[in-house]
Amino acid sequence: YFSIKNNIILGDFGRYQACQFFLQLLSALTAGLHMLSLVTVAAVPDHRCFIDGFDNSSYSYAPWNSEEIRRSIPVKSTGDLDSCRMFSAVGDNSTVPCKEYVYDRTYYETSRTIDWNFVCDHRWMGSIVQTVFMLGVFTGAVTLGGLADKVGRKTVFCWSALLQLILGVAVAFIPEYYSFMVARYFLGIFGSAGSYICGFVLTMELVGTSKRTACGIAFQAVFASGIMLVAGWGAIIKDRQILQIVYGLHGLIFIGHWWLLDESPRWLWMQGRCSEAIDIVTKGLRTNRSGIPIDKDYFLQKVKMQQSAEEKISAGLADLFKTPNLRMKTLNVCLCWFANSLVYYGLSLSTGKLYGNPFLILFIMGLVEFPSYIIIVFVLDRLGRRPITSTLMIAGGLCCIIAANMIQGSTASTAVVMMGKLFIAGSFAVIYNYSAELFPTVVRNSAMGLGSMCARLSGALTPLITLLDSFDPKIPAITFGALALISGVWVMFLPETMNKDMPESIEDGENFGIGDTWFAQCARRRESTELESPEQMVPLKTMDKK
Repeated sequence: YFSIKNNIILGDFGRYQACQFFLQLLSALTAGLHMLSLVTVAAVPDHRCFIDGFDNSSYSYAPWNSEEIRRSIPVKSTGDLDSCRMFSAVGDNSTVPCKEYVYDRTYYETSRTIDWNFVCDHRWMGSIVQTVFMLGVFTGAVTLGGLADKVGRKTVFCWSALLQLILGVAVAFIPEYYSFMVARYFLGIFGSAGSYICGFVLTMELVGTSKRTACGIAFQAVFASGIMLVAGWGAIIKDRQILQIVYGLHGLIFIGHWWLLDESPRWLWMQGRCSEAIDIVTKGLRTNRSGIPIDKDYFLQKVKMQQSAEEKISAGLADLFKTPNLRMKTLNVCLCWFANSLVYYGLSLSTGKLYGNPFLILFIMGLVEFPSYIIIVFVLDRLGRRPITSTLMIAGGLCCIIAANMIQGSTASTAVVMMGKLFIAGSFAVIYNYSAELFPTVVRNSAMGLGSMCARLSGALTPLITLLDSFDPKIPAITFGALALISGVWVMFLPETMNKDMPESIEDGENFGIGDTWFAQCARRRESTELESPEQMVPLKTMDKK
């Protein structure tokens, strides 16, 4: 019997799935690239006040630490020059804000920050651009996720890919701040949300149960590779306009997807487009060289016979909250996404300023995530999604709280922060797979979009929460850690999805995992141990004597 649900015919992972997976995986590369592109395009290099008589221009300036400059600019307790103030007169201890700036161009010759002087009192204008980009990702996660459940994964994927190519190049030529901000907002929608989420869902719906873990984690690793790519191009190209054009042109890798990428057979089947689904599976069988023939007319006839019993699919984001079990899973997963993102960015802000080549540092920041991903690939299908997610979140939260109570900048504090980042990077990777497996096909894209929306929301809120350090330096980190601990415990109430078929309909999603919690599993194990004890065998001996 033909069954797309269980991949009975197509198999878990053959030549066809490998080719499609490669096409889908490319979306993670550009998503990571666009997410961090402002780190180089709008870089904030070291800067100080322009000193008349010593500096000729922002390009030609006196040595940074010359005696004349140190007599004109206050020196902070760290030994660095004040970036935003200067003495009102030589020999006078009163200070005034900078009127003009000079920038250290060792690593950056141009950037949006240098062009628009987004430093000191205007630094918020540079920060708000990244916040607006994150809000764009937030918007795309919700709108495009739901749209993909209605019009198809491939349609949203390809249109998003085309628009990210156009916007990624066009944004390099925008000279005005507010127009630039609007363009970045739409680039967030299509550059780091549309193709990436749809590509991930396409993979989860095409590969078999045994390959979901490796394929899902591969998406996170390639996303980190996109971050490293930002650093690589930034080190080579010094002009910010050319650099942005190069970033945008990465969208060219999706041109062939219009013809090479296939729609999800699962989605087509659930939409009643069974003929198209069968054609794609037939194509996959030929590519996999399985030699299994498919009688299309037979399967279509089967569909007609069962049509009266089949659920007519018309589901959306609201269906995630209509039934009690599905609603609780949705809220649980949303908090998990929110807390993962919040702790990740919170720990990143706790690392303090790192000295050295900024491109090398950014490259290492992407590279440091790989150990987590490698370990998870080997243990996720042995230990399960639920215990790993819960354990890593609790560990990351504890690291956050511990770091808040240590001397900032010390070797021990930095080590704890980096451990926390490894834990959270791991749980963040798992939650992608976990979410895709928890929710039914008809609303899977909507659920993934909703989770991504929560992550982007917390990413935008993190800088605001860090402002609470004006009351007590420990408040932000303890807030991040406490939320991670709460979410890590609540994850224990989610059902395990390891080695289980993904639900298809809303009814499947509601019934999936009822009564399956970590606590119930522990109780069953204890009960099983008691039943297997030697004392239980005594009555059998008595029967033998009789």
